Parts: sequence; structure tokens; C-alpha cells
Amino acid sequence: MRTPVFELHIQPMFRAIDRDHMSFTMDLWDYDDVVTHADDIMERLEQDMPPLVSGGLWPEEWIALFKRWKEGARKRLELGTATYELTRTATRVEVSATGTFPAAGYKGWLQLENSTDTSKTYVLFFEAPDTPGAGTPTTFAVEERYRATDTRTVFVRDATGVHEVV
Repeated sequence: MRTPVFELHIQPMFRAIDRDHMSFTMDLWDYDDVVTHADDIMERLEQDMPPLVSGGLWPEEWIALFKRWKEGARKRLELGTATYELTRTATRVEVSATGTFPAAGYKGWLQLENSTDTSKTYVLFFEAPDTPGAGTPTTFAVEERYRATDTRTVFVRDATGVHEVV
């Protein structure tokens, strides 16, 4: 069974209304806040959160997933580092990231984080293996493609900051 990851499995279960209702005490979309308050969150999920007027209690599967994450490694994604390139052709735009993972067994990808009328911002995420693997770190090349008619400025956020990709 896969180890739950905060950004992939836990954070998406907290809706915007849940976050808003709890903002007086914590940010349910912030990893550190959720770790700090994990026992309190678990207790409330098992009793009365979210309230019926806000959609009602979580399904048992969601509560079990949160509990497994809380009692396990409390895994989260890492921001990676890479070299970025933007290629425009007549038919597509391609954003690519190339580099070397920090250790054997890592996975990585570009994920769209924000999109406006004038720009797109991707995040380079790395996921560590559940069990550290033996061997040497591998190189990677990940990419995102979209229509050539999209002329927005492209940025990538990674462990070193936000970069405009040209």
C-alpha cells in the first residue's frame, strides 16, 4: 500500500470552506500546521468535523487515510532543482526540466500551480521513495506540453526560487 503524501492525499481532502472555518487556529493547507495539530484534527474528524452545514463528516476512508498519514511517516513532497527550457514550435509549447535526483529511487514531475491570463507557473516536485534505495542517483527529464497558441510567460518554482523559463 502506498505511503500517503501530504500534498497528494491529505491537503486535497481539506476543502476551501474547511480551511476558512479553521483559519482562526491553523491553516489546513499548511503542512507544518497540520503536523502540529494532527492529533486535534484526528479527534475532530472522528467526532464532528466538518459540520453538517459545511458538507458533513468525512467518509470513513478519508479518516482512515488521514490516520495512516498521521501515524506514519507524515510524508510530503520536496521541491526539486533542475535546468529549464521552453521550446515553441508551430504545433506546441514544451516546458522541460532536466537534472539529477538527490538519491536513488526518487520520482519527479512538473505540476501546474497557477495560471493567469498572462502567465503559467509550474512547480518541480520530487517524491522520495518510501524506503531509501541503494544505488546512485539517476538523471531525469520531465516535460509539460500544451498548444502553440498559448503565448503566456512561463515560470517554474523549485527549491531555489521562481524562475522565468525562456
